[in-house]
Amino acid sequence: MSQAISAARQHELDTGLVASTHLAECLAVDFATLLQTAAALPDAAVQRMRDAANKGITQRMALAATLLREAGQGDVTHWQSHPSDTVRGWACYLIGSDATLGLSEKLQAIQPLADDQHFGVREWAWLAVRGDLVAAPLQALTLLLPWVDEASPYLHRFACEALRPRGVWATHISLFKEQPQHALRLLEAQANDPERYVQDSVGNWLNDASKTQPEWVRDLCARWQREHSSAANAYIRKRAQRSLSTP
Repeated sequence: MSQAISAARQHELDTGLVASTHLAECLAVDFATLLQTAAALPDAAVQRMRDAANKGITQRMALAATLLREAGQGDVTHWQSHPSDTVRGWACYLIGSDATLGLSEKLQAIQPLADDQHFGVREWAWLAVRGDLVAAPLQALTLLLPWVDEASPYLHRFACEALRPRGVWATHISLFKEQPQHALRLLEAQANDPERYVQDSVGNWLNDASKTQPEWVRDLCARWQREHSSAANAYIRKRAQRSLSTP
């Protein structure tokens, strides 16, 4: 059952006064009104967003970044601390669509948003750079491995989630679907991560891989069962193999 949003709450979301508290609120934000309120874009630009109201949310996120840049308001630092999680998401897409930045620079720029306290911003952060990661998965893997050593579990999770073979709302990474062993160092580094948020991502990564390389996932989980006694690893193994039939 969908969660009802009061008119007063909808107004707060649409004018960028507050952050959303759950997915239904994230999806309910009127992008055109928010652009008009937060950025005072020209009527023509706002109308372009209204015309895109029926498009998918990731398409509208990308369009918002385009409209901000075209209006000379593409300064990421201005938007990445905005009260609205949607606006901070636009900052993610400004980074992801910046043709002047290489992959290393994009990941450096996106890191504060990948570590955002809001669940939605953290999703937009990896989705916004997913195209670059798909284009250069091994380079991305090398650049993201050090994130696992950071203190924040949000950064651990980004390093894993951003490189999922299949992902959610995202282009697949063919290399990791067919040769998941390339990412073994990343997976091993998180095999006993204490945070459920990270465990879910590692398990989902392996579940993705199991759709194309089931025996590799079975073998890895069998080895982990011998090598790891933690509850975290047991949870990851169960999640990783949930789509596999019993051999």
